[in-house]
Amino acid sequence: MTTEYDFAVLGGGLVGAAIGYGLAKRGLKVLMLDEGDVAKRASRGNFALVWVQSKGLGMPAYATWTRQSSDRWGAFASELESHAGFSLHYRRPGGYHLCLSQDELDRRAANINRLHNQAEIEPYRIDVLDGDEVRRHLPEVGPEVVGGTYCALDGDVNSLKLFRALHAGFAAVGGAYRSGALVDEIRGGADGYALKTAEGTFQAGRIVLAAGLDNPRLGRMIGLDVPVRPLRGQVIVTEKTEPFLDVPLSTVRQTDEGGVMIGDSQEEADDHAVMRHGINAVMADRAVRMFPRLGRLNVVRTWSALRVYSRDGFPIYEQSPTHPGAFVATCHSGVTLAAAHAELLAPAFASGGLASEFDAFSARRFHVPAAS
Repeated sequence: MTTEYDFAVLGGGLVGAAIGYGLAKRGLKVLMLDEGDVAKRASRGNFALVWVQSKGLGMPAYATWTRQSSDRWGAFASELESHAGFSLHYRRPGGYHLCLSQDELDRRAANINRLHNQAEIEPYRIDVLDGDEVRRHLPEVGPEVVGGTYCALDGDVNSLKLFRALHAGFAAVGGAYRSGALVDEIRGGADGYALKTAEGTFQAGRIVLAAGLDNPRLGRMIGLDVPVRPLRGQVIVTEKTEPFLDVPLSTVRQTDEGGVMIGDSQEEADDHAVMRHGINAVMADRAVRMFPRLGRLNVVRTWSALRVYSRDGFPIYEQSPTHPGAFVATCHSGVTLAAAHAELLAPAFASGGLASEFDAFSARRFHVPAAS
């Protein structure tokens, strides 16, 4: 086998593109093999938050990882903008989560306490606010909001422009991209891997599986168990309106273009095309109770997409025990973690192996024998 590339990244969504960009800008010869625009990309259906608050309950390492990515996002966005020639509209003004009952607020506060009481957690500030405090910061909030939480580390971005910019950046630093190149077969050899696609067979010394819900199929070819499942989310978008919300919320955000996005549903489903109007109705009702002015706006689009969820909801970063130089990366937070994937994970892959700091993200955590 003649190795043509140092690395091949299998998957061209936000996770694959961020890792590919991070590898290529370090001088490696990188190929990105992508299914193309027919792919049911999670990146096209996300809520576009760069979010820290409340993440990591059950895995302190994930709280740290999320914050590390958030802290790198400003420089990361500027770098991509210089390659792409357009703004990503990234901002980090802090973010809110609003509650419509005292019970919701109490449960939210209890979860935050549990998060910060975990061993090995790196503390960061999350303020629990009553309704009057929320309305001092967000005057448009309706009377039914009893309180909420605020974290200064939170922000958002235009995720479609992020997707474009990652691909533009990848090309600018010398990456090679092939569309319509779903990998059908992976064959390992002494000097690398042969990757069979409809576009031909490509060779690379090392590979990264970053194909989302297709990672379980690809993982079996290199001795890896990748236990991920689809979790459907739905999003509502209103017509454009004058600016009234200059900070993101976990379920409502006004985009740089003026429309308002409403989201945060979760369904166990494997069909992204089927819309559950009852869920949309609940999301819309809650949004209008939070911001009554939304009741006067027309809905112009709704869509759904499939998130990539592991069994516990946390990322999986793994190297194959049987196939040297083969790795997998999968998560549902491709926007928030894009900076960490490019600036921290890609260099770890390039170094030849994952250090102990990534042990918490190994799929081995699902294979711990139950205590008798």
